[in-house]
Amino acid sequence: MAQHFLLSPKAKTLSLVKIMRMSEEEAQGAFASLRWTETEGEPICPECGCVEHYNLKTRPVWKCKGCGKQFSVTSGTTFHSRKMAVRDILAAIAVFINGAKGYSALQLSRDLSVDYKTAFVLLHKVREAIEAAREAGALKGDVEVDGAYFGGYVKPANESADRKDRRKRLHQSGKRQVVIAVRQRGGRTVTRVGQSEAEGIAVVHASVERGATVHADEASHWDRLAAAFPIKRINHKEAYSRDGACTNQAESFFSRLRRAEIGTHHHIAGKYLHAYAAEMAWREDNNRVANGTQFTMASAATATAPQSARWCGYWQRRAG
Repeated sequence: MAQHFLLSPKAKTLSLVKIMRMSEEEAQGAFASLRWTETEGEPICPECGCVEHYNLKTRPVWKCKGCGKQFSVTSGTTFHSRKMAVRDILAAIAVFINGAKGYSALQLSRDLSVDYKTAFVLLHKVREAIEAAREAGALKGDVEVDGAYFGGYVKPANESADRKDRRKRLHQSGKRQVVIAVRQRGGRTVTRVGQSEAEGIAVVHASVERGATVHADEASHWDRLAAAFPIKRINHKEAYSRDGACTNQAESFFSRLRRAEIGTHHHIAGKYLHAYAAEMAWREDNNRVANGTQFTMASAATATAPQSARWCGYWQRRAG
């Protein structure tokens, strides 16, 4: 029997021990190399783009010779105005990468001995950065589309006579949302969060190349895709795959997202569902990439992402 990829030596190229043994200076040098690849880690002023600077002896920052602004290795990035050491940030990214079912802010706050709010915002900044850095462009070839509902859990009544059919809208809490996944076989996954699975029609039109073959289940709203795409349908009451038609890779993504919700986070608030869906799409698309490579990808994404409009000062704006 062939060895599972995640158990093979090829999957394990990231050493958390090596990162934690870095000095802060070495960690800042590594982050600088990922941020300023064009100058091999030499600082570039985020304000004016000047490459000439002074090194300040009192603090680990530079002063631009062009505009006179002072800046650090994280200035203007998603970690702008950070208080954590860069080594601790890289360690947080490393343990985030190694969580196959995601990584909770509570666990990170314990592992790094930081406040829960700090861990929560840091992980969301990483999610936002990797989502922004993902490859763009239309999906092509064989593309699967499906939707799954999350949230809005209603606890069943104790007495069986009092229980309701919770699948009906009448008996739901109103917080249920659908995650729509459009996944290219062997390629990228596009996700959207909406109120109904039928919203996936617009997602397919916006993200799939004309001429691609779309695979969908027997839900009637997918009928409208036949006017624009060659389409194959699979009736899940009869089989999961038949004559090349299936949505198994989309279902694989939903399985990963469900495991993250139930096994790691236990609850995902509706306003953050899109971020967790994008994270799990990234993990699913890179599930056969070595964790060291994934760490480099995520670290480079955070190093090149601009200052986050949503997450910079997130808790301060909501104080009181």
